[in-house]
Amino acid sequence: MSARRVRVPSLLGDPGVARACTSPRRFLFAVPPLAGHVAAVAAVAAELARRGHKIAWTGHRASLEPRLRPRSRIFSALDDGDAARLCDDRIRGRGPADPRFWEEFLVPLGHAMLPGVETAVDRFRPHAVVGDQLVLAAPVAARRREIPWATAAATPAEFTRPLADRPEDERRVRERIGGFQLDHGIDDLLDLRFSDHLVLVFATGALLGDISFFPDHFAFVGPVLGRPAPSAFPWDRLDGRPAVLVSLDAADDLSRERFFQAAAEAVRELDVQAVFAAPAALVGDVPPNVIVRDQVPRPKLLERLSAVVCDGGYGAVCESLAHGLPLVAAPVRDDQPIIAGLLEKAGAGTAVPFDAVRPDGLRAAITTVLADGPHRAAAGRVRDSFAAAGGAAEAADRLEKLA
Repeated sequence: MSARRVRVPSLLGDPGVARACTSPRRFLFAVPPLAGHVAAVAAVAAELARRGHKIAWTGHRASLEPRLRPRSRIFSALDDGDAARLCDDRIRGRGPADPRFWEEFLVPLGHAMLPGVETAVDRFRPHAVVGDQLVLAAPVAARRREIPWATAAATPAEFTRPLADRPEDERRVRERIGGFQLDHGIDDLLDLRFSDHLVLVFATGALLGDISFFPDHFAFVGPVLGRPAPSAFPWDRLDGRPAVLVSLDAADDLSRERFFQAAAEAVRELDVQAVFAAPAALVGDVPPNVIVRDQVPRPKLLERLSAVVCDGGYGAVCESLAHGLPLVAAPVRDDQPIIAGLLEKAGAGTAVPFDAVRPDGLRAAITTVLADGPHRAAAGRVRDSFAAAGGAAEAADRLEKLA
């Protein structure tokens, strides 16, 4: 169904509320069944809880429980069958630069989650709803009950207008979002990707580019990194040479095996050490200057590194940039090509083709970012912008004003 009327948040003035929160409030967080979309808002929720506010969650219980604090209050909004069907890699892996990402994944996800989200709203009675940008059910439930709502943008992909060079596809996505609202009785249409109350963007202008034209209710709070998982590591094997982490999360084992073996050849003759976060079986012939571990203590390890090679996942990119480390990105799927493009535009890294990666091309990219030059300086600027943005505390301040 085509949307009859679509308006987007005004770029003139601040439609958000200005009063500060003076008493405990209830905040309901709605998240999709995607691991990378929980860590940042979980840290914000923890900050709000520390300040005395009540927190509840709605989404896919089995996906949420391992990633939240024990005894977190969770309202189920998606059963296991729907989660498995909708989160099939062939459906969600296309990313926001493909209209089918919205048509076949996010709009159906919104329909599936809406009854559960509405039940959560009615039972928890929140003063504000915080909806991940991919959970269209959250703003619809809030708007139907006239509750203030905030968008939480786990990645900055949508702020790049990934379909801007294809206006027909961009219009198609907006019509699907408008049609979703019409299906649920809302005629006063908004672009549900961007709240007209508050948009929390876990990025900064140093990475995203010019943000001066966004209104004040778009809060660029910088990335909020998740809690590190403890892991043993042979620290005595790091010998002082420049060290590079090579890590992939999004690809299947066959593709990862090909990439890790190309990476092993790429670093074999370099005067560096490389740490591969991978099963040893995927690496094959391990060069003497490569350390292979199934898991690594990433935050602590990043303090000892000079560069990172990854697939462009936003969490890995932000963790690396937060330490001022330049990157080589080999994007696989989802929003990774967009993030890799932002990385290159910011000057803090370079991209290589994942599917066609060759040892010589990867070796040249690693050598380039290891040099004490423009890439390292740009990564340092992004690091400083992250530190100044405020993170979870700034996001919590904004949410207290909203509620």
